[in-house]
Amino acid sequence: MKPPILTTCAIVFHLGASIAMTAPPQEPVEIGHTPQFFIDDHIVDNRWSFKMKTEEVVRRFHAPKKYAGNPLIVGGCGYASVVRDADTGIFKLWYQTHVRGTEDDDKSAYGIAYAESKDGLAWIRPELGLYEWKGTKANNIVWRGSADFRASGQQILELPESARRGFRYVMAYHTSGAKRGNNGIHVVGSQDGIHWDKASDTQVLDISSDTVNSVIFDPARGEYAMFCRAKDRYLAGQTGILNTGESRRISRVAGKDLWSKWVASPQSILIPDELDLERGFNRFYGMPARYHAGITFGFVWSFKLNSDIWTELAWSRDGVTFERLPARPRLIDLGPADSWDDGMVFGSPDWIDVGDEWWLYYAGWNGPHGIPERDGSIGLAKLRKEGFVSLHGPKGGGVVCTRQIRWPGGDLIVNADAHAGELKVRVSDALRKPIAGFNYDDTPVFKGDSVSHAVKWSGKSLDELKNQVIRLEFQLHEADLYTFTAREIK
Repeated sequence: MKPPILTTCAIVFHLGASIAMTAPPQEPVEIGHTPQFFIDDHIVDNRWSFKMKTEEVVRRFHAPKKYAGNPLIVGGCGYASVVRDADTGIFKLWYQTHVRGTEDDDKSAYGIAYAESKDGLAWIRPELGLYEWKGTKANNIVWRGSADFRASGQQILELPESARRGFRYVMAYHTSGAKRGNNGIHVVGSQDGIHWDKASDTQVLDISSDTVNSVIFDPARGEYAMFCRAKDRYLAGQTGILNTGESRRISRVAGKDLWSKWVASPQSILIPDELDLERGFNRFYGMPARYHAGITFGFVWSFKLNSDIWTELAWSRDGVTFERLPARPRLIDLGPADSWDDGMVFGSPDWIDVGDEWWLYYAGWNGPHGIPERDGSIGLAKLRKEGFVSLHGPKGGGVVCTRQIRWPGGDLIVNADAHAGELKVRVSDALRKPIAGFNYDDTPVFKGDSVSHAVKWSGKSLDELKNQVIRLEFQLHEADLYTFTAREIK
């Protein structure tokens, strides 16, 4: 038996809880070879327990576990964006840093700084000598914006090769200090992530959204989407809340070409609701996002004006309508009182695959938003790979039955923890009639813990049913099912 990969803080939700849901997918679902998450019921046709009056199959949320050696980089840090070089394995980190303005001028300076690490834990801030900062070029600043005045809210973008314009790295960021009409959200390219090509710098949107304005490519829609604040119409001036409105909401705007100015106006997609207000959270500071396995994952920065900020999870199947878990659990929470991250926590969705885990980096602050006497550092939280949410079968057992899916070929791979119980899988047709040779009795019982367990039936692979329309029925006894995937046989 393989021991548990990672101990996590689990929060349980009954599947009957009020979770909004976009339109169900067309069946049979073409799943391809991407992981199928149980974060919602998108792929689920039904689920039930064997002891219907006393037990239920429930959804469990699993919070990442903060690394004991935090903080990894101490002081002078803001929002974090991390990638791992596919060739060298080097971890590369870009973070916002700033110098606070004086009481007389209140003009803060912002720049993008760079750090790197061989193992993702021990980081160096190289002395690069590219920009003057605090009166010296002995620093790790790599970008000050198109006008060398301000660069903030950076994110390194995941893009198709056709959109890179030959650059290895493309960064979205917020800037100001240029001529009127040339500020707002820009993108810029680089070959090494250190020297950024000013000639490539392009304005995407003329809007003063001073947060991480996350840009993703949505292949299903064939467009680039940005999640930002609607500062074109809210808080455009300071004439009182009646007229300025409130800009700290999540809005979405899209464009077909990353390297040209978008003409659309942001549309509001996420506004704090009654559950947020019960806890005093009536603002969102931002929502950096990532497109993965057909899902747009949003890391919502819930904001209690003018103090706490922490990170919660949201997701969308269509890139527009976002769902949140009903109890609003904290994905990355504040640290204990008087700790380095007890005031604000800005989680980044740029998770890095490291073995059987996802590593999530975040910026933590040792004070609330409303006071100047605070500083930011970088920390790490570790999560089981694909491990945000699982479906948990009770002690008496239960079943999760999928919608009709077209099996694309390959082995069935499950990400599951059954070390305290067991998991079995059978394959059935549209009306749930078991397919010969693929019933529960034809497969060994799984009692382990693995992010990539290959399910076999009497030595046979599900590859035999390639292109057939099937259902998968997972029988769970004290077991957690995170994802399943069709893995190609090479």
